[in-house]
Amino acid sequence: MKTLRGPAIFLAQFMADEEPFDNIESMATWASNLGFKGIQVPIGNPSFIDVARAAESKDYCDELRGKVAEHGVEITELSTHLEGQLVAVHPVYDELFDGFAPEAMRKNPKARTEWAINQVKLAAKASQNLGLTAHVTFSGAFLWPMVYPWPQRPSGLVDAGFEEIAKRWRPILDVFEECGVDCCYEIHPGEDLHDGVTFERFLVEVDDHPRANILYDPSHFVLQQLDYLAFIDIYHERIKMFHVKDAEFNASGKQGVYGGYQDWVDRAGRFRSLGDGQVDFKSIFSKFAAYDFDGWAVLEWECCLKHQEDGAREGAEFINEHIIRVTEKAFDDFASSGTDENANRRVLGLG
Repeated sequence: MKTLRGPAIFLAQFMADEEPFDNIESMATWASNLGFKGIQVPIGNPSFIDVARAAESKDYCDELRGKVAEHGVEITELSTHLEGQLVAVHPVYDELFDGFAPEAMRKNPKARTEWAINQVKLAAKASQNLGLTAHVTFSGAFLWPMVYPWPQRPSGLVDAGFEEIAKRWRPILDVFEECGVDCCYEIHPGEDLHDGVTFERFLVEVDDHPRANILYDPSHFVLQQLDYLAFIDIYHERIKMFHVKDAEFNASGKQGVYGGYQDWVDRAGRFRSLGDGQVDFKSIFSKFAAYDFDGWAVLEWECCLKHQEDGAREGAEFINEHIIRVTEKAFDDFASSGTDENANRRVLGLG
């Protein structure tokens, strides 16, 4: 068994134009002062990481790691959530997702996709140069507008969607393989990889690629009413990353999982700060300890009620309290009589 590393914090929801949230060194100090030991870094802001330079220069990466370490934390993983989203975009979302791409790529889906694919590949190489072993991204989606089958989906439509998304991701996964880094898809509504069934379907299309893995975030399963504990039992060999995020689901006579197009605060399913929702984190941390999870426990703060800085401070304490320092001995070792093969055979009546 292994003791989880942590706590760490995903920086995306905290990055801003003002100090201390506008550059990686200031945020490293901020995170360390809150009790975090690691930071998960999105690649899109050069004030945090120049991903193209990081992909080319080990010296740059060593310098970046050293700067962060001076402030008391380490980089746990890189993130390409926005770039991964742009690998596969249904045309209905073109205008909405254009904002994730540089100005020059907007209103040009082909150029935008090529740029996104290159960014994720650069992140794989940057991760290698930083000495990281896992990376988080989104799969993107061609099929999400058809998630509820009305009108009836044409025969073969889902097959075609998964064939295309796998066609785009397979070369990226091969780069991750070359770099020795796991590509972890955050299983997330809005993505074509949003539950176990869709992840398995993708695996078939990429021939069970060894670098196609999972970032586990139970909050997204609460909102889908999926058994998030059984998910660990089924997919623990593919789970390489962990977002510690809470959520709650309170169905009523007026709404269920779809939320009635309401703002987050009024939805039946909504994200909460750690400890304020319904997720059974004691059981989750226990399962990860038992399954030898070799990764970080990373806070992702998304709450419709609580201030983000309060959520971060409380989150560091919450994760610390839930990480299980695994035992190196059995509780009944005191009663052990040692190992004797002949004695074992006699006890079994085998002579």
